[in-house]
Amino acid sequence: MATASGAFKSREDHRKQLELEEARKAGLAPAELDEDGKEINPHIPQYMSSAPWYLNAERPSLKHQRNWKSDPNYTKSWYDRGAKIYQADKYRKGACENCGAMSHDTRSCMERPRKLGAKWTGKHIAPDEKIEQFELDYDGKRDRWNGYDAASYAHVIERYEARDEARRKYLKEQQLKKLEEKNNKDDKEGGDSDNEDCEDALKVDEAKVDESKQMDFAKVEKRVRTTGGGSTGTVRNLRIREDTAKYLLNLDVNSAHYDPKTRSMREDPLPDMDPNEKFYAGDNQNRVSGQALEFKQLNIHAWEAFDKGHDVHMQAAPSQAELLYKNFKINKEKLKVQTKDDVMEKYGNAASDDTLPRELLLGQSEKEVEYDRAGRIVKGQEMSLPRSKYEEDVYINNHTTVWGSWWKDHQWGYKCCKQTIRNSYCTGAAGIEAAEASAGLMKANIARKEAAEDTHVPVEEKRLATWGTEVPEDLILDQKRLTEAIKKEEEKRREEKDERKRKYNVKYNDEVTPEEMEAYRMKRVHQDDPMKDFLH
Repeated sequence: MATASGAFKSREDHRKQLELEEARKAGLAPAELDEDGKEINPHIPQYMSSAPWYLNAERPSLKHQRNWKSDPNYTKSWYDRGAKIYQADKYRKGACENCGAMSHDTRSCMERPRKLGAKWTGKHIAPDEKIEQFELDYDGKRDRWNGYDAASYAHVIERYEARDEARRKYLKEQQLKKLEEKNNKDDKEGGDSDNEDCEDALKVDEAKVDESKQMDFAKVEKRVRTTGGGSTGTVRNLRIREDTAKYLLNLDVNSAHYDPKTRSMREDPLPDMDPNEKFYAGDNQNRVSGQALEFKQLNIHAWEAFDKGHDVHMQAAPSQAELLYKNFKINKEKLKVQTKDDVMEKYGNAASDDTLPRELLLGQSEKEVEYDRAGRIVKGQEMSLPRSKYEEDVYINNHTTVWGSWWKDHQWGYKCCKQTIRNSYCTGAAGIEAAEASAGLMKANIARKEAAEDTHVPVEEKRLATWGTEVPEDLILDQKRLTEAIKKEEEKRREEKDERKRKYNVKYNDEVTPEEMEAYRMKRVHQDDPMKDFLH
C-alpha cells in the first residue's frame, strides 16, 4: 500500500506490512486513509499508489495520480467583445481627447478623428469599454477557436439560402413564361376554341404543379432528431419520392444484389427490359458512360507516367496530371499522322491515285460463260483451284508422288514406292516387291522361332561340386580320404585363427590330392554367401 516514506524496514516490519495489506484486501482491517481523510482502495497496485521520491510525501496519498499541477487561476474564458460598462455625460480628466472614453488614450482610439475632440466640445462622449485581464493556460493560449460564437455563422447560411431561393424563383418564372408563350403560339395557329382554352389552362396548371414538385428536389431541409429540438445537420433530397426505389424494381430473390449499407445495386435489376423504357440500368452503367471512362484513362496514364520516371500524381497534383495527359494525346495524334504520311510517301496511296479506266472497273470482256439453274459453270470459264503458299507438285529423288501420299502403321511415306523414310531414293515397283518379300521372310522366321520355343529340349544335368564348381565326369573320390582331408582343413583353419597352436616344425607338401581339393572347396568361405557370418 501507499507508504509515507522510503525508510528502511527490517524483515519483521516488512512481514507485518504484508500481513496488514492482505488483511485490508480481505476486509479484516480498516482501509488506509489519505491526507484528506478519504479511504484508499487496498486493491490499487503499488506502482500506482506509491508516490515519486521527488514529491517528498510524508503521508499516504493518491494526490500524485490527480491533476495536481492545475492552477485555479488559469481560465479558458475570452473577452466580452463590444461590451460597454459606463456612459459619461461630460468629459473626465485622463479620458481620450477624441471620444471621451476612459478605457483608452488618444493614440489607441479606434473612432474617426473629430474636428474638435470631446475634450473641447464636451458632447457625444463615448461609453467606456469593458476591460478584462485573463491568465490563460497552455491550451487557452493556443486555442484558435477560443471565444468564437457559432451563432455568428447564421448570417452566412441565411445569405446562401436567400440566393438559392432567388434562383429557384427566377427559374420557375422563366419556365412558366416559356410555357405560356408556347400555348399562345399554338392558339394562334390552331384557332381559338373553348376546348383548347380549357386544355391550355389545364396544361399551365399541371406545369405549375410539376414545377413546384421539381423545385423541392434541390431544397435543403433541416433534420431535427434531438430531444432539445437542436438541429443535427442538413439533408438534401436526392430523388423524387414518387420514384420507385431501385431495390423494388425486381423482387426476385435471384435478381441483382442490393447492398443496403452503401445503397448500391451494381447489376441491372431488369436485364430483359427494353433499354429505351427503363430509367435505371445498375450502378455499373455509370462507370462505363459519361466522363467516367475519361477519368479512368487519366488515372491509368498518370500511373504509367509515374512508372516511367515522371513526377506526376493524380491525387497530389490533378491539374498537372490532366495537362500532361492532354499534351500526351496531342503528341500521340501528331505522331500518328506523321507515321501515316511517312508510309504513304514511301509506298504510295492507292485510294488517292487516279481512277481506273471504265473497262477495268466494270470488268467487261468478250468471253462467254454458261451457267446452269444451280449457278454452276457449265461451259466457258474453268474453275480455278486455290493454291497453297508452299511449292506444289515438286518431286525429288526419282519419286512420282509427294511425301505424305501414303499412310500405314501410323507412319507417312511415298505412295510410289511405299517407303516411310523421308528424302529416300525411289525404288519403284521393285522396291515394293522387295519390301513385301522381306516382310514375308520376317514373318516366317518369327513363326519358326515361336514353334521352337513351344517344343521342350531336355537339358543334360551336370553334377556340380560344392559352391557350383564343375566336377569332371571321371573323377572318383575316396570317402575315407575325403573325411581325413576335411579334418586336416579344419585343424589348419584353427591354427590360422590362433597363432599359439602353430607348431615349430612345420612341413609343407606341395602335392594336392583330389580329396584335399574337395575339402578346401567345401570349407572355403565365399564373400557373396549371405550365411557366411553364421559358419562355424
